[in-house]
Amino acid sequence: MRKYYLLSGLFVVITSLPIYAQSGKAKKAASTTAKTTTLRFRSTWGIFLSETLPRPEILNLLDSSLVVRDEKNNKYPVVSFDFTYEKKETYLNDTTGKPGVYTEFVGDKFEGDKLPSFWSSRIKETLSKGEVLYFDNIIIKYTGDKLYRVPKLQFKVN
Repeated sequence: MRKYYLLSGLFVVITSLPIYAQSGKAKKAASTTAKTTTLRFRSTWGIFLSETLPRPEILNLLDSSLVVRDEKNNKYPVVSFDFTYEKKETYLNDTTGKPGVYTEFVGDKFEGDKLPSFWSSRIKETLSKGEVLYFDNIIIKYTGDKLYRVPKLQFKVN
């Protein structure tokens, strides 16, 4: 009986060894042949990355383009982006009689690399401290017909 267990255990060990050896070779071969290149893009609005900026600086930026560059500083055209304007308005609460802050989100999807003149002129009229401008889902045209989504931007008015 012992001989049977010993032989069956030896059989299991012997048959499993080639499987492990082959899978190790396959992993090693796959890792040496497949080179992965990661693309790194940097999005800016004018010359600024996401940050908090004073109101006059953002007013100057409203007519600027979104600019996307890779790690080699190559520039890529922006195809489209989603824009959201977080507007804050104060109001008087009827129940408590105390002032409160109402936050409204207004936005749209735009083609190209700039805000339309209607949007930029309206934001220039209403922009105030504490509000936030978001540029999301920024899509660029890469080589050929390839489109890539690049890092989003966020600007808070100081």
